[in-house]
Amino acid sequence: MNVPQTAQPQRILQDLQVLTRDIGVRLAGTHGEHAAAEFIAGQFRAAGANVSVEEFPMMAYEFRDHRLGVNINGKWTEFACVPFCHSASTGGQTLEAPLVVFESPADLGRSDLTSLEGAAVLHLGAHFQSRGQYQRLIDSKPAMLLLVDVRYPCTVPLGDSLFPAFCNSVGVVPTINVAYQDAWRWVNGKAKSVRLTIDGGMREARSANVIADFPGDRADPELILCGAHHDTQAGSVGADDNGSGVAGLLELSRLLSHGNRQRTIRLISFGTEEQLSVGSAAYSTKHSQFLKERGRFMFNLDSYGSFMGWTRVSCNGPAAMRDYLGRQLASQGLYAEYREEVTPYADHYPFAKLGIPAVMLRRLNCTSGRFFHHRPDDDLSKIDPLLISRWINGVAHVLNDLGSAGRMPFPAEIPESEQTTIDSLWKELFDSTAL
Repeated sequence: MNVPQTAQPQRILQDLQVLTRDIGVRLAGTHGEHAAAEFIAGQFRAAGANVSVEEFPMMAYEFRDHRLGVNINGKWTEFACVPFCHSASTGGQTLEAPLVVFESPADLGRSDLTSLEGAAVLHLGAHFQSRGQYQRLIDSKPAMLLLVDVRYPCTVPLGDSLFPAFCNSVGVVPTINVAYQDAWRWVNGKAKSVRLTIDGGMREARSANVIADFPGDRADPELILCGAHHDTQAGSVGADDNGSGVAGLLELSRLLSHGNRQRTIRLISFGTEEQLSVGSAAYSTKHSQFLKERGRFMFNLDSYGSFMGWTRVSCNGPAAMRDYLGRQLASQGLYAEYREEVTPYADHYPFAKLGIPAVMLRRLNCTSGRFFHHRPDDDLSKIDPLLISRWINGVAHVLNDLGSAGRMPFPAEIPESEQTTIDSLWKELFDSTAL
Protein backbone atom coordinates (compact mmCIF):
# COMPACT_ATOMS: atom_id res chain seq x y z
CA MET A 1 0.00 0.00 0.00
CA ASN A 2 1.31 3.43 -0.94
CA VAL A 3 1.13 5.36 2.35
CA PRO A 4 1.29 9.18 2.00
CA GLN A 5 4.07 11.17 3.64
CA THR A 6 1.70 13.98 4.61
CA ALA A 7 -1.78 13.84 6.10
CA GLN A 8 -4.57 13.48 3.57
CA PRO A 9 -7.86 15.34 4.21
CA GLN A 10 -9.85 12.89 2.08
CA ARG A 11 -8.59 9.91 4.04
CA ILE A 12 -9.42 11.70 7.30
CA LEU A 13 -12.92 12.43 5.99
CA GLN A 14 -13.41 8.76 5.07
CA ASP A 15 -12.48 7.69 8.60
CA LEU A 16 -14.84 10.29 10.05
CA GLN A 17 -17.65 9.00 7.84
CA VAL A 18 -17.13 5.47 9.13
CA LEU A 19 -17.17 6.65 12.75
CA THR A 20 -20.12 9.04 12.52
CA ARG A 21 -22.32 7.64 9.73
CA ASP A 22 -21.58 3.92 9.49
CA ILE A 23 -21.15 3.37 13.24
CA GLY A 24 -22.82 6.47 14.74
CA VAL A 25 -23.29 6.93 18.49
CA ARG A 26 -20.45 5.16 20.33
CA LEU A 27 -21.56 4.92 23.94
CA ALA A 28 -18.94 3.18 26.09
CA GLY A 29 -19.50 -0.54 26.52
CA THR A 30 -22.09 -0.78 23.74
CA HIS A 31 -22.06 -2.25 20.24
CA GLY A 32 -21.22 1.16 18.75
CA GLU A 33 -18.08 1.57 20.83
CA HIS A 34 -17.01 -2.03 20.20
CA ALA A 35 -17.43 -1.48 16.44
CA ALA A 36 -15.28 1.65 16.64
CA ALA A 37 -12.52 -0.20 18.53
CA GLU A 38 -12.51 -2.97 15.89
CA PHE A 39 -12.31 -0.42 13.09
CA ILE A 40 -9.45 1.42 14.78
CA ALA A 41 -7.50 -1.79 15.43
CA GLY A 42 -7.92 -2.78 11.76
CA GLN A 43 -6.63 0.56 10.51
CA PHE A 44 -3.67 0.45 12.91
CA ARG A 45 -2.76 -3.03 11.61
CA ALA A 46 -3.08 -1.87 8.00
CA ALA A 47 -0.55 0.87 8.79
CA GLY A 48 1.94 -1.76 9.98
CA ALA A 49 1.80 -1.09 13.72
CA ASN A 50 2.16 -3.67 16.46
CA VAL A 51 -1.42 -3.69 17.77
CA SER A 52 -2.89 -4.86 21.06
CA VAL A 53 -6.34 -4.44 22.62
CA GLU A 54 -6.78 -4.19 26.38
CA GLU A 55 -10.27 -4.59 27.78
CA PHE A 56 -11.35 -3.25 31.17
CA PRO A 57 -14.58 -3.44 33.21
CA MET A 58 -16.93 -0.46 33.34
CA MET A 59 -20.60 0.43 33.48
CA ALA A 60 -22.50 0.87 30.22
CA TYR A 61 -25.33 3.34 29.65
CA GLU A 62 -28.53 1.44 28.83
CA PHE A 63 -31.49 3.69 29.51
CA ARG A 64 -34.37 2.45 27.37
CA ASP A 65 -36.92 5.20 27.93
CA HIS A 66 -37.23 8.51 29.73
CA ARG A 67 -40.08 11.01 29.98
CA LEU A 68 -40.28 14.41 31.63
CA GLY A 69 -43.43 16.39 32.36
CA VAL A 70 -43.60 19.85 33.94
CA ASN A 71 -46.69 21.50 35.41
CA ILE A 72 -46.90 25.14 34.28
CA ASN A 73 -50.01 27.10 35.25
CA GLY A 74 -51.87 23.90 35.99
CA LYS A 75 -51.09 22.30 32.62
CA TRP A 76 -48.72 19.35 32.20
CA THR A 77 -46.33 19.68 29.25
CA GLU A 78 -43.72 17.15 28.12
CA PHE A 79 -40.12 18.24 27.58
CA ALA A 80 -37.01 16.54 26.26
CA CYS A 81 -34.39 15.31 28.72
CA VAL A 82 -31.31 13.06 28.76
CA PRO A 83 -30.48 10.85 31.77
CA PHE A 84 -26.95 11.38 33.02
CA CYS A 85 -24.59 8.46 32.75
CA HIS A 86 -24.63 6.77 36.21
CA SER A 87 -28.03 8.25 37.04
CA ALA A 88 -30.36 6.19 39.17
CA SER A 89 -33.45 4.80 37.44
CA THR A 90 -37.05 5.19 38.54
CA GLY A 91 -37.59 1.56 37.56
CA GLY A 92 -40.04 2.63 34.88
CA GLN A 93 -42.28 4.23 37.52
CA THR A 94 -43.27 7.90 37.42
CA LEU A 95 -41.97 10.13 40.22
CA GLU A 96 -43.74 13.40 40.95
CA ALA A 97 -42.16 16.13 43.06
CA PRO A 98 -42.39 19.89 43.61
CA LEU A 99 -39.93 21.95 41.56
CA VAL A 100 -37.29 23.87 43.56
CA VAL A 101 -34.71 26.07 41.83
CA PHE A 102 -31.16 25.77 43.20
CA GLU A 103 -29.06 28.69 41.99
CA SER A 104 -25.63 27.15 42.26
CA PRO A 105 -23.08 28.31 43.28
CA ALA A 106 -24.80 31.09 45.25
CA ASP A 107 -27.25 28.76 47.04
CA LEU A 108 -24.35 26.63 48.26
CA GLY A 109 -23.88 29.39 50.81
CA ARG A 110 -27.08 28.31 52.54
CA SER A 111 -26.38 26.45 55.77
CA ASP A 112 -29.75 24.65 55.62
CA LEU A 113 -30.76 22.67 52.51
CA THR A 114 -33.71 20.84 54.07
CA SER A 115 -36.05 22.59 51.60
CA LEU A 116 -34.64 20.28 48.92
CA GLU A 117 -35.88 17.09 50.58
CA GLY A 118 -38.30 15.27 48.31
CA ALA A 119 -38.00 17.96 45.64
CA ALA A 120 -37.24 18.01 41.94
CA VAL A 121 -34.13 20.20 42.21
CA LEU A 122 -33.45 22.36 39.16
CA HIS A 123 -29.70 22.80 39.55
CA LEU A 124 -28.07 25.62 37.60
CA GLY A 125 -24.88 23.87 36.55
CA ALA A 126 -24.36 20.47 34.96
CA HIS A 127 -21.21 19.47 36.85
CA PHE A 128 -20.31 18.82 40.45
CA GLN A 129 -16.61 19.62 40.50
CA SER A 130 -16.55 19.34 44.29
CA ARG A 131 -17.38 16.09 46.02
CA GLY A 132 -18.44 18.08 49.08
CA GLN A 133 -20.94 20.08 47.00
CA TYR A 134 -22.37 16.90 45.52
CA GLN A 135 -22.59 15.23 48.93
CA ARG A 136 -24.50 18.20 50.42
CA LEU A 137 -27.11 17.91 47.69
CA ILE A 138 -27.47 14.12 47.98
CA ASP A 139 -27.61 14.35 51.79
CA SER A 140 -30.55 16.76 51.44
CA LYS A 141 -32.52 13.79 49.99
CA PRO A 142 -33.95 15.27 46.79
CA ALA A 143 -36.36 13.16 44.76
CA MET A 144 -34.45 13.95 41.58
CA LEU A 145 -31.90 16.37 40.07
CA LEU A 146 -32.57 18.35 36.87
CA LEU A 147 -29.26 19.81 35.76
CA VAL A 148 -28.94 22.80 33.45
CA ASP A 149 -25.67 23.27 31.56
CA VAL A 150 -25.37 27.03 32.04
CA ARG A 151 -22.36 27.22 29.71
CA TYR A 152 -24.63 26.85 26.69
CA PRO A 153 -28.12 28.48 26.43
CA CYS A 154 -29.32 25.47 24.41
CA THR A 155 -32.77 24.54 23.18
CA VAL A 156 -31.88 20.83 23.42
CA PRO A 157 -30.58 18.86 26.42
CA LEU A 158 -26.98 17.63 26.35
CA GLY A 159 -25.49 14.25 27.13
CA ASP A 160 -23.16 14.06 30.12
CA SER A 161 -21.94 11.88 32.99
CA LEU A 162 -21.86 11.99 36.75
CA PHE A 163 -18.41 11.17 38.05
CA PRO A 164 -18.21 7.45 38.95
CA ALA A 165 -16.15 8.07 42.09
CA PHE A 166 -18.74 10.54 43.39
CA CYS A 167 -21.60 8.11 42.80
CA ASN A 168 -19.71 5.22 44.40
CA SER A 169 -18.75 7.15 47.53
CA VAL A 170 -21.80 9.40 48.01
CA GLY A 171 -24.74 7.84 46.17
CA VAL A 172 -27.04 8.91 43.36
CA VAL A 173 -30.66 9.86 42.63
CA PRO A 174 -32.45 10.07 39.25
CA THR A 175 -30.52 12.79 37.42
CA ILE A 176 -31.24 14.29 34.02
CA ASN A 177 -29.92 17.05 31.79
CA VAL A 178 -32.51 19.58 30.60
CA ALA A 179 -32.25 22.32 27.98
CA TYR A 180 -31.36 25.77 29.24
CA GLN A 181 -34.21 27.45 27.35
CA ASP A 182 -36.72 24.93 28.75
CA ALA A 183 -35.54 25.62 32.30
CA TRP A 184 -35.87 29.35 31.60
CA ARG A 185 -39.49 28.78 30.56
CA TRP A 186 -40.26 26.82 33.73
CA VAL A 187 -38.83 29.47 36.06
CA ASN A 188 -40.46 32.30 34.12
CA GLY A 189 -43.80 30.44 34.16
CA LYS A 190 -43.62 29.66 37.88
CA ALA A 191 -43.69 25.89 37.24
CA LYS A 192 -44.91 24.01 40.31
CA SER A 193 -44.04 20.33 39.91
CA VAL A 194 -42.29 17.71 37.80
CA ARG A 195 -43.00 14.15 36.72
CA LEU A 196 -40.08 11.95 35.70
CA THR A 197 -39.94 8.39 34.38
CA ILE A 198 -36.63 6.62 33.69
CA ASP A 199 -36.59 3.02 32.47
CA GLY A 200 -33.34 1.08 32.30
CA GLY A 201 -30.05 2.15 33.78
CA MET A 202 -26.38 1.21 33.99
CA ARG A 203 -25.15 -2.35 33.42
CA GLU A 204 -21.81 -4.08 33.90
CA ALA A 205 -19.88 -4.24 30.62
CA ARG A 206 -16.43 -4.02 29.11
CA SER A 207 -14.74 -1.32 27.08
CA ALA A 208 -11.32 -1.37 25.41
CA ASN A 209 -8.17 0.63 24.77
CA VAL A 210 -6.59 0.03 21.35
CA ILE A 211 -2.79 0.36 21.34
CA ALA A 212 -0.51 0.75 18.30
CA ASP A 213 3.27 0.62 18.71
CA PHE A 214 5.97 1.83 16.32
CA PRO A 215 9.05 0.41 18.08
CA GLY A 216 12.23 2.38 18.65
CA ASP A 217 15.70 1.08 17.84
CA ARG A 218 17.08 1.18 21.39
CA ALA A 219 17.22 -2.04 23.37
CA ASP A 220 15.08 -0.48 26.11
CA PRO A 221 13.43 2.40 24.27
CA GLU A 222 11.80 5.31 25.98
CA LEU A 223 8.15 5.96 25.18
CA ILE A 224 6.44 8.86 23.39
CA LEU A 225 2.64 8.59 23.64
CA CYS A 226 -0.23 10.09 21.69
CA GLY A 227 -3.89 9.40 22.41
CA ALA A 228 -7.53 10.16 21.66
CA HIS A 229 -10.85 8.63 22.73
CA HIS A 230 -13.35 6.79 20.55
CA ASP A 231 -16.51 6.85 22.73
CA THR A 232 -19.24 9.51 22.62
CA GLN A 233 -21.98 10.89 24.80
CA ALA A 234 -25.63 9.78 24.58
CA GLY A 235 -27.34 10.90 21.40
CA SER A 236 -24.17 12.30 19.79
CA VAL A 237 -22.20 10.87 16.86
CA GLY A 238 -19.27 12.95 18.11
CA ALA A 239 -17.71 14.08 14.85
CA ASP A 240 -15.52 16.55 16.73
CA ASP A 241 -15.73 14.93 20.19
CA ASN A 242 -13.84 12.88 19.45
CA GLY A 243 -14.00 11.70 15.87
CA SER A 244 -11.46 14.40 15.06
CA GLY A 245 -9.05 12.87 17.57
CA VAL A 246 -9.51 9.28 16.37
CA ALA A 247 -9.28 10.20 12.67
CA GLY A 248 -6.12 12.13 13.49
CA LEU A 249 -4.70 9.17 15.38
CA LEU A 250 -5.38 6.85 12.43
CA GLU A 251 -3.71 9.26 10.03
CA LEU A 252 -0.74 9.51 12.38
CA SER A 253 -0.36 5.73 12.26
CA ARG A 254 0.02 5.93 8.47
CA LEU A 255 2.54 8.77 8.65
CA LEU A 256 4.57 7.14 11.42
CA SER A 257 4.93 3.86 9.53
CA HIS A 258 7.88 5.47 7.72
CA GLY A 259 11.33 5.96 9.19
CA ASN A 260 13.39 4.68 12.11
CA ARG A 261 13.47 6.17 15.59
CA GLN A 262 15.30 5.67 18.85
CA ARG A 263 12.17 5.91 21.00
CA THR A 264 8.98 3.93 20.65
CA ILE A 265 5.92 5.92 19.60
CA ARG A 266 2.74 4.50 21.08
CA LEU A 267 -0.70 5.55 19.86
CA ILE A 268 -3.67 4.73 22.08
CA SER A 269 -7.36 5.08 21.31
CA PHE A 270 -9.10 5.10 24.68
CA GLY A 271 -12.54 3.83 25.59
CA THR A 272 -14.93 5.35 28.16
CA GLU A 273 -13.44 8.84 28.25
CA GLU A 274 -16.88 10.41 28.51
CA GLN A 275 -17.38 8.89 31.97
CA LEU A 276 -14.30 10.81 33.23
CA SER A 277 -11.34 9.15 31.48
CA VAL A 278 -12.12 5.64 32.73
CA GLY A 279 -10.12 4.00 29.93
CA SER A 280 -6.98 6.11 30.20
CA ALA A 281 -7.10 5.83 34.00
CA ALA A 282 -7.35 2.03 33.69
CA TYR A 283 -4.41 1.96 31.27
CA SER A 284 -2.18 4.28 33.29
CA THR A 285 -2.94 2.38 36.51
CA LYS A 286 -2.27 -1.04 34.96
CA HIS A 287 1.05 0.08 33.46
CA SER A 288 2.02 2.68 36.06
CA GLN A 289 5.48 1.35 36.86
CA PHE A 290 6.45 0.87 33.21
CA LEU A 291 5.14 4.32 32.29
CA LYS A 292 6.98 6.00 35.16
CA GLU A 293 10.23 4.35 34.02
CA ARG A 294 9.86 4.80 30.25
CA GLY A 295 7.21 7.46 29.59
CA ARG A 296 8.66 10.78 28.43
CA PHE A 297 5.74 12.69 26.88
CA MET A 298 2.00 12.34 26.16
CA PHE A 299 0.12 14.27 23.44
CA ASN A 300 -3.69 14.04 23.64
CA LEU A 301 -6.01 14.91 20.73
CA ASP A 302 -9.54 15.91 21.73
CA SER A 303 -12.09 17.97 19.77
CA TYR A 304 -9.81 20.13 17.63
CA GLY A 305 -11.61 20.15 14.26
CA SER A 306 -14.13 23.03 14.56
CA PHE A 307 -14.33 25.14 11.39
CA MET A 308 -14.18 28.46 13.24
CA GLY A 309 -12.41 29.12 16.50
CA TRP A 310 -8.98 29.06 18.05
CA THR A 311 -6.68 26.19 18.94
CA ARG A 312 -5.41 25.73 22.46
CA VAL A 313 -2.67 23.51 23.86
CA SER A 314 -3.18 22.81 27.56
CA CYS A 315 0.18 21.97 29.12
CA ASN A 316 1.28 19.98 32.17
CA GLY A 317 5.04 20.01 32.28
CA PRO A 318 8.13 22.21 32.36
CA ALA A 319 8.23 25.60 30.65
CA ALA A 320 10.85 24.17 28.29
CA MET A 321 8.24 21.71 26.99
CA ARG A 322 5.80 24.49 26.18
CA ASP A 323 8.53 26.52 24.47
CA TYR A 324 9.63 23.47 22.47
CA LEU A 325 6.09 22.76 21.24
CA GLY A 326 5.58 26.39 20.28
CA ARG A 327 8.77 26.41 18.19
CA GLN A 328 8.15 23.05 16.52
CA LEU A 329 4.54 23.74 15.58
CA ALA A 330 5.30 27.29 14.43
CA SER A 331 7.95 25.82 12.12
CA GLN A 332 5.04 24.01 10.44
CA GLY A 333 2.96 27.19 10.20
CA LEU A 334 0.75 26.22 13.16
CA TYR A 335 -0.08 28.58 16.02
CA ALA A 336 -2.02 28.00 19.20
CA GLU A 337 -2.79 29.52 22.57
CA TYR A 338 -0.54 27.74 25.07
CA ARG A 339 -1.79 27.47 28.63
CA GLU A 340 -0.30 25.99 31.75
CA GLU A 341 -3.46 24.50 33.23
CA VAL A 342 -4.51 21.33 35.01
CA THR A 343 -7.46 19.90 33.07
CA PRO A 344 -8.56 16.67 34.77
CA TYR A 345 -11.43 15.97 32.33
CA ALA A 346 -9.38 14.49 29.48
CA ASP A 347 -7.15 11.51 28.69
CA HIS A 348 -3.77 13.17 29.17
CA TYR A 349 -4.51 13.77 32.85
CA PRO A 350 -3.90 10.20 34.17
CA PHE A 351 -0.45 10.33 32.55
CA ALA A 352 0.29 13.68 34.18
CA LYS A 353 -0.72 12.01 37.45
CA LEU A 354 2.25 9.67 36.91
CA GLY A 355 4.57 12.65 36.45
CA ILE A 356 4.78 12.35 32.65
CA PRO A 357 4.73 15.72 30.81
CA ALA A 358 1.42 15.82 28.95
CA VAL A 359 -0.54 18.18 26.72
CA MET A 360 -3.98 18.32 25.14
CA LEU A 361 -4.76 19.78 21.72
CA ARG A 362 -8.30 21.18 21.42
CA ARG A 363 -10.15 23.89 19.53
CA LEU A 364 -12.69 26.28 21.03
CA ASN A 365 -15.29 28.30 19.13
CA CYS A 366 -16.90 30.18 22.04
CA THR A 367 -15.64 31.18 25.47
CA SER A 368 -17.45 28.18 27.01
CA GLY A 369 -15.76 25.70 24.66
CA ARG A 370 -17.73 24.52 21.62
CA PHE A 371 -21.39 25.46 21.13
CA PHE A 372 -22.29 21.94 19.91
CA HIS A 373 -20.69 20.24 22.93
CA HIS A 374 -22.26 16.79 23.61
CA ARG A 375 -25.18 17.57 21.28
CA PRO A 376 -26.81 15.56 18.46
CA ASP A 377 -25.56 18.17 15.97
CA ASP A 378 -21.86 17.44 16.65
CA ASP A 379 -21.75 16.07 13.10
CA LEU A 380 -19.57 16.34 10.00
CA SER A 381 -20.98 19.75 9.13
CA LYS A 382 -19.12 21.22 12.12
CA ILE A 383 -15.55 20.17 11.34
CA ASP A 384 -12.88 20.75 8.72
CA PRO A 385 -10.81 17.74 7.51
CA LEU A 386 -8.26 20.11 5.94
CA LEU A 387 -7.70 21.84 9.29
CA ILE A 388 -7.36 18.44 10.99
CA SER A 389 -4.81 17.33 8.39
CA ARG A 390 -2.70 20.46 8.97
CA TRP A 391 -2.56 19.83 12.70
CA ILE A 392 -1.82 16.13 12.23
CA ASN A 393 1.15 17.04 10.04
CA GLY A 394 2.36 19.23 12.90
CA VAL A 395 1.79 16.55 15.55
CA ALA A 396 3.59 13.98 13.38
CA HIS A 397 6.52 16.40 13.11
CA VAL A 398 6.66 16.72 16.92
CA LEU A 399 6.37 12.96 17.54
CA ASN A 400 9.04 12.15 14.95
CA ASP A 401 11.39 14.77 16.37
CA LEU A 402 10.96 13.49 19.93
CA GLY A 403 11.28 9.90 18.79
CA SER A 404 14.52 10.56 16.91
CA ALA A 405 16.29 13.03 19.22
CA GLY A 406 19.45 11.82 20.91
CA ARG A 407 18.22 13.33 24.16
CA MET A 408 14.88 14.79 25.15
CA PRO A 409 14.72 18.58 24.49
CA PHE A 410 13.02 19.16 27.85
CA PRO A 411 13.03 17.43 31.26
CA ALA A 412 10.60 14.51 31.48
CA GLU A 413 9.03 15.83 34.67
CA ILE A 414 6.24 18.06 35.96
CA PRO A 415 7.02 20.98 38.31
CA GLU A 416 6.36 20.11 41.96
CA SER A 417 3.68 22.75 42.56
CA GLU A 418 1.75 21.61 39.49
CA GLN A 419 2.11 17.95 40.46
CA THR A 420 0.63 18.74 43.88
CA THR A 421 -2.47 20.20 42.20
CA ILE A 422 -2.73 17.20 39.88
CA ASP A 423 -2.50 14.76 42.78
CA SER A 424 -5.09 16.64 44.81
CA LEU A 425 -7.62 16.68 41.97
CA TRP A 426 -7.02 12.99 41.33
CA LYS A 427 -8.02 12.17 44.89
CA GLU A 428 -11.06 14.45 44.66
CA LEU A 429 -12.35 13.24 41.29
CA PHE A 430 -11.10 9.67 40.83
CA ASP A 431 -10.74 8.11 44.28
CA SER A 432 -13.97 6.30 45.25
CA THR A 433 -12.80 6.00 48.86
CA ALA A 434 -12.32 9.75 49.33
CA LEU A 435 -14.93 11.54 51.40
